[in-house]
Amino acid sequence: MTLPPGFDSKGATKVCKLQKSLYGLKQASRKWFAKFSSTLISHGFIQSKADYSLFTRSQGSSFIALLVYVDDIVIASNDISAVSAFTVFLHSVFSLKDLGPLKYFLGLEVARSDKGIVVSQRKYALDILEDSGVLGAKPVLFPMDPNIKLSRSDGELLSDPSSYRRLVGRLVYLTITRPDLSFSVQMLSQFMDSPRKPHMDDASRVLRYLKSSPGQGIFFPSASDLKLKAFCDSDWAGCPDTRRSVTGFCVFLGDSLVSWKSKKQHTVSPAEAEYRSMAAVTCEITWLLALLRDLQLPHPDAALVFCDSQVAIHIAANPVYHECTKHIELDCHIVREKIDQGIIRTLHVKSAHQLADLMTKALHRPVFQGLLSKMNVLDLFHSS
Repeated sequence: MTLPPGFDSKGATKVCKLQKSLYGLKQASRKWFAKFSSTLISHGFIQSKADYSLFTRSQGSSFIALLVYVDDIVIASNDISAVSAFTVFLHSVFSLKDLGPLKYFLGLEVARSDKGIVVSQRKYALDILEDSGVLGAKPVLFPMDPNIKLSRSDGELLSDPSSYRRLVGRLVYLTITRPDLSFSVQMLSQFMDSPRKPHMDDASRVLRYLKSSPGQGIFFPSASDLKLKAFCDSDWAGCPDTRRSVTGFCVFLGDSLVSWKSKKQHTVSPAEAEYRSMAAVTCEITWLLALLRDLQLPHPDAALVFCDSQVAIHIAANPVYHECTKHIELDCHIVREKIDQGIIRTLHVKSAHQLADLMTKALHRPVFQGLLSKMNVLDLFHSS
């Protein structure tokens, strides 16, 4: 920063001592959050250990949950009068602007009705299509061709890789509400250092798929139980360069899809790959259970984990170390620990009904659309 007028003089070597953090400094966000969180805690809120951006307060039958991202705040409660009194208190300490019922937050569009809530990123998706110049392109009905295997060495290097990196980076943020894009974006993200023409062609296909349903999002039904169930899967050495597998899982709270993931593993063993995918979803369920406790939603029953690998289920249930499982790292055996504690219960599901296939491999249209419909993913703007 520069000294204010009147403080500088020729040959002087003075500095300014800041009494408080100024907006725009790299320390400002940390100072703001510390100030905001201490104010909430002094007002009876409890900071979640599962998510430090979540604060909750329970007073009798009144419950308030507050989620903060920098200076954007979302408040949910079963008591409107308590929320009104709390916003008055916040306004007395900070300068706030009440934007009313939640409709748009960090690029997420929220639509609600008596049947439930739909969260999508339609405007963000249309912005990506417009910036990429594909609004006039012919749409496709599934994002990635199952017959194509992307490799790091095939095709000509792009002369300007920055456009590919920017596009994939924007698509990554779009997967917040688009589980149908998770596998495709995960594949495209592996070639950010040296993208080639086939990689850009596949990214263009993802954009053409996005054009077919830019308003697609997740539906959270209002009439649903609050029981956790999960599907986990892995492919079999699908990467042509490293022969490594991809972990995929999706977690439901009742009929609502609340968490999903698609990520390449560090192993090439088929049995270990399936078991690692089960370990990954077990960690996610453990975190979600802690989050549900903070939201005062008890979950006394064991969460159900569906896997189409009998071998992985056997490894998780059998405490005896076999010759073929000695190489599996100890961190993976969290599955067995959580089963013993009654936190999860593993069940077998036929491969034809494995929803996590959407996260581990490219699928043809009938299978892709069928699995997507079971995840309560829909497009409010699609005319049927």
